[in-house]
Amino acid sequence: MVTPDLAALVDPAHTALVTSECQVGVLGESAIFPELAAVARQSMLTHVRQLVPAARQVGVDVIHGVAHRRADGHGSNRNARLFMAAAKADVVLEPGSPAAAVLPDLFDAERDLVSARLHGLGPMAGTDLDALLRNLDVSTVVVVGVSVNVAVINLVMDAVNLDYQVVVPRDAVAGIPVEYADQVIDNTLSLLATLTTTSDLLRAWNVMVAQR
Repeated sequence: MVTPDLAALVDPAHTALVTSECQVGVLGESAIFPELAAVARQSMLTHVRQLVPAARQVGVDVIHGVAHRRADGHGSNRNARLFMAAAKADVVLEPGSPAAAVLPDLFDAERDLVSARLHGLGPMAGTDLDALLRNLDVSTVVVVGVSVNVAVINLVMDAVNLDYQVVVPRDAVAGIPVEYADQVIDNTLSLLATLTTTSDLLRAWNVMVAQR
């Protein structure tokens, strides 16, 4: 049973769905971090693939937060092990390349927006995502994608700091190890965001549409 509070919170009139790093070179067969991609493909991607078209259908804007890295690394961070590992990977998320693209079945070029970054740990800080959301009159952000370890938790915290309500369908985000990601969701994200599931979120959107 979906509570009225969730339905009101994700009312399409003021909600956007933001995907985090749902890109070919992150979650595809050839991925920068294969272990993360494998975990995401187990079930997370199935849920994201349900939520993205459902969001569009009820009038919720979809924005894809993507990570880029030039082949020469110019402008990208080098101050953490994560960045150094990405720099050594065979896969390069070079702007305009197939690897950097949003997964094709999640992207609608006519309707969706894309917010790209060359630096940093998350889709919000130092990008145009906040401006896009405010121009769309968004007050609630639904966060899906990877990884709970870094980018997702950064996105949630940045959005909360900027006074957005945040909703996280826990089966539509992923991190590694899975047990650790669950602990972060239960012990950190639960303090910052409204946790839900894909099925409950879909039901909430259906409730709002039925009431119109």
